[in-house]
Formats: sequence, C-alpha cells, structure tokens
Amino acid sequence: MEIIHIHHPYDTSKIPKGDVVLALGFFDGVHKGHQEVIELAKEEALKKNVKLAVMTFNHHPSVVFQKIDHKKMKYITTVDQKEKRMASLGVDILYVIEFTSSFASLSPQAFVDEYMVGLHATTVVAGFDYTYGKPDVANMTALPTYAKGRFDIIEVEKLSRCDKKVSSTNIREMMKKGDIESANDFLGYHYETNGVVVHGDKRGRTLGFPTANIKVSPLSLLPVAGVYVVKIKVADTWYKGMAQIGYNITFESNRPKTIEVNILDFNADIYGENVSVEWLYYLRGEKKFDGVEDLITQLEQDEIDTREYFKKIGD
Repeated sequence: MEIIHIHHPYDTSKIPKGDVVLALGFFDGVHKGHQEVIELAKEEALKKNVKLAVMTFNHHPSVVFQKIDHKKMKYITTVDQKEKRMASLGVDILYVIEFTSSFASLSPQAFVDEYMVGLHATTVVAGFDYTYGKPDVANMTALPTYAKGRFDIIEVEKLSRCDKKVSSTNIREMMKKGDIESANDFLGYHYETNGVVVHGDKRGRTLGFPTANIKVSPLSLLPVAGVYVVKIKVADTWYKGMAQIGYNITFESNRPKTIEVNILDFNADIYGENVSVEWLYYLRGEKKFDGVEDLITQLEQDEIDTREYFKKIGD
C-alpha cells in the first residue's frame, strides 16, 4: 500500500496518475461500518479495474474546529494503526491529509474539486453521514450538485447491531463502561494497543505476579480502569495474560495510570520489546485492598478466571 501525506495546498505531482475509486471518512477504529465502506469501494474498484484509494486525516477535525489540544485527543486507532488496518483491507493508496486551518476553510465545491476530482476519483464512496464542510450544505445529499457528473457516488447506509449504530462514538462509550466484548463486536476485531515494555516498580514480582509495564502512545484510547483478559504479542508470538489498567491505589494515591500485563506461563526478560495487547474481556474494576494478602488472593482468583475464559473459548 502506498501512503501519501498531503499538506494543503498540495503539489499535484504527488498524486499518482490513473483513476481510482475513492473511499472517504475519518475511519477512527476502522470498525465494521468503515469496513463496509471500504469493501464496497473495493468491489467498485475491481469492476472498473482501477486502484482503491482511501482518504483520511492526520488528526480529528475537532482539533481545528473546536480548538482542542491535539495532545489530549484519544483515538481508537492511531494513524500508524489505521495504516496497518487499511493495508490488511486491500487498500492500494492511503491519503493522509493534514487537517489544518487552511484545509478546513475550503468551500464544499473546492473540496470536491481538489480532493475528489483532483485525486482522480471515478467513484466516491462514503457513509450516509459523511460531511465535507457545514453539515447542512456539505452532505451526501448535496454531493451530486458539487460533483457535476464528473464521478459516480455510492452512499453507504447506516450499519446497526442490536439497535445501535456501529460508530466510533458508541465504541468509545462501550469502552468507558468496560464492555470490551461489545466494542470488539462493533470493531470486527479485538481492540489493540501497541507500546514498549518499560521498567516499573517491580512490585508484581514480590506478589508472585510479575508484570510487563507497557508504555503506549498518549494518543491511544484506553478502556476503563480495571482488570482484563488479554493476549500480548512479543516477538511475533501471542501469549495469554491478564492486564490491569489503573493507578495501583492499594499502595499509594496519586500514582500515574499504568498498563501492566501478567503473562501466563512466561518468565522471559522483555524490557524494550515492542508489544501489542489485545483486550478480550473485562474481569473487574480496580479495587483498593486492605492489605497485600487480600490483593494476592484476588490476583489468584483473577488468574483462575482468566484461564477459565480461555478454556471457554477453546483457546
């Protein structure tokens, strides 16, 4: 997959020659709804014998429109993760547009002219609620007016599961509640965070439950604090484990949030390793225990519950 980063106004020589089917969206999470948009675009590209292109942004538009500190934004998928998901879906060209004030100031007609026609789209595919300016004048209903017959348009209908729209907003709400299984159902894959194993306070070793302390991107959205059944990939091998997102409140207050993974049946030194963690099931919330013995008893139960979960799913 070719990845092309674009800053507005762009150099037209950076745009590959040849027609494309262009899928549009921010695609945070690349969830089942997004996958449907990309799949329909892929089918159309095969029919027309052209490449499949996807256009997304380097950060959320609210960073510009609502003046939110970009460092405080949390994403279901970072740009790097989004790139990997897109590649796995068979995308040929991924345009990552820098969402700046100058880009945001484009009129709907200019956006269509420069970022649909200008990218050689013979067909544009987007969700029913896609907008490219103010929603009342730059929506999918208005797109044919701006297109002026220069490309075909495929509008993808809303995808729902259990009477809920499959959306990044709903996935975020599920993760806030610890409903990681429903979030994974909407995503179509296990929610994943990537990071590097760093040194922690090594308290887990003294408790009999050594943990890998994972430092993730500050832009990554984390599920609600608590204990989870997880899988962790170390050096291309997946291992079973249980993880805690939290503040270790049993020992002291005002600690920073950490992600710690106890890898089952594993005792290698992995400091400095880049790892991926898949979040499978929420076991319980974070608790403050009266003492170390109570904490160890709970960790022993957590391990039992974790192994039972894997046994139940046949893994």
